[in-house]
Amino acid sequence: MPKDTAALRREKNIIHLTYKDIIMLKKEINYRNPLMSLGYESEDILPDGGFGAVMAHAGVGKTALLVQMAINTMLREKNVLHVSLHEAVGKVDVWYHEMFQNIAQAFNAAQVKEYWEKIQPRRFIMIFKVENFSVPKLEERLIELMEQNIFRPHTMIIDGFKFDEVGRSPLAHLKELAKKYSIRIWFTVHAHRHENRAQNELPVWFLHVADLFEAIVELAARNEEIYIKAIQGKTAAAEGQTLLLDPATMLVKTDR
Repeated sequence: MPKDTAALRREKNIIHLTYKDIIMLKKEINYRNPLMSLGYESEDILPDGGFGAVMAHAGVGKTALLVQMAINTMLREKNVLHVSLHEAVGKVDVWYHEMFQNIAQAFNAAQVKEYWEKIQPRRFIMIFKVENFSVPKLEERLIELMEQNIFRPHTMIIDGFKFDEVGRSPLAHLKELAKKYSIRIWFTVHAHRHENRAQNELPVWFLHVADLFEAIVELAARNEEIYIKAIQGKTAAAEGQTLLLDPATMLVKTDR
């Protein structure tokens, strides 16, 4: 049976995901990708060497959104390096596994497990203690991975970077690293309640590094709902647009 027409392939009572299933899953994620819906025109969102930020108060879903974006990248057969400055490898891995199960809930458990095992090698988790993190240390470990042909990332996530405790210099060095290795880097940014905002809607304390970022989005919780809007890097068509997200998947909420 042709791979693009079969809904499922059975072998010894095991259900396998087919090419058609994979395409359907990718389309569902792309259709409900909040950043694409906000007017960012490329699936990568960022150019080579580009910076992106997801800004929100504590507990709103910054890491969850970046995990969803990472899974999107993995589904496109590109590698993601997840750098966590405050969580253990096991906890980060659970986030990915649970998020993928939520996104792929239309498929049965056997299918989801099989495809997760297929894309999981596209992700590498790297842990630092926040007080021990530095750009030279990150580059040293990155070079080890690439020179030994263990892992070469297309996208990097840095979760837990202390923007309000560092100056511009570490971010500028990270920008140089990103450009040097053609890596796109996404950060979580912890915003604070009742903080002063500039005319461009960014926190005043963030303005000294804002020019380093090609894309900045903000999550906001209202009652039990989560909204996302683009602050920087948005197209004219997305001006003032705010989208409602499904908290379980961080994809655009839909009634269909």
